Amino acid sequence: MKKKILIIITLLLLISTATVAAKPVITADDTYFDINTGQYILNGNVHIEVGSRVITAGSARVSMVSKEVWGSGGITVTQGDIYFTGNTVYVNGNQNSAKIDGNVNFSRTNLQITADSVEYNWRTKTANFNGNVRVTQNGNSWSANSLNYDLRNDTIF
Repeated sequence: MKKKILIIITLLLLISTATVAAKPVITADDTYFDINTGQYILNGNVHIEVGSRVITAGSARVSMVSKEVWGSGGITVTQGDIYFTGNTVYVNGNQNSAKIDGNVNFSRTNLQITADSVEYNWRTKTANFNGNVRVTQNGNSWSANSLNYDLRNDTIF
């Protein structure tokens, strides 16, 4: 009896672990696997989806081993009501982070932030905006050199 319970618990743990680790869905007009670098080279209408997180780009390189993405050209990073755009993106899946550079635009209900760059951590749900930061929130606008935003609590700090 104890053996059966142990087997059932082990199976339940395996099933729950498998569903937590979302398998990425990657599409592009042109895909190529570079054996030398171990990276997928993607061009045209790149769409990378991991769970509820979606990255789009004109072109990208993806390493499934290191869980990294380098993208450029019409970048979008979305998750729920979180929406970033920019020129380039570097995503490190192991560190739960994305760095978006160039003409960064972040929008959310009643909030708009533009900047030169942003570092976003989806585990802590914090975004650190840098360079020429411009904020419009609830009809009020102001500028800063840098700004930190807590997405969970909808607070700027």
